[in-house]
Amino acid sequence: QVQLVESGGGLVQAGGSLRLSCAASGRTFTMGWFRQAPGKEREFVAAISWSGNTDYTDSVKGRFTISRDNAKNTVYVQMDNLKPEDTAVYYCAARLGISLTREGRAFNSWGQGTQVTVSS
Repeated sequence: QVQLVESGGGLVQAGGSLRLSCAASGRTFTMGWFRQAPGKEREFVAAISWSGNTDYTDSVKGRFTISRDNAKNTVYVQMDNLKPEDTAVYYCAARLGISLTREGRAFNSWGQGTQVTVSS
């Protein structure tokens, strides 16, 4: 397993932007972002393969962009046009498998989470 450290969360008004970063302690293949709002189950947000293939949940398509810098073992998610319903703790995850997946249980390593709060 690798260690993952997220950063970049905070408070923003609706329509604003935030960029989350996740630094891994070693090489990873597929990386993803998940989120969990109060009283709700954790849900998939986005994932990116080593080669740069991406997948997004429908609610963030066109607003969020996932990217990665393999040389730095870092994954990012640029979040634009944020909505109050995006408020959640965002978790970075990594897996050694090369295929994209939305299943949280397929990811081997998890970060500690970073809070994103969007005010209306």
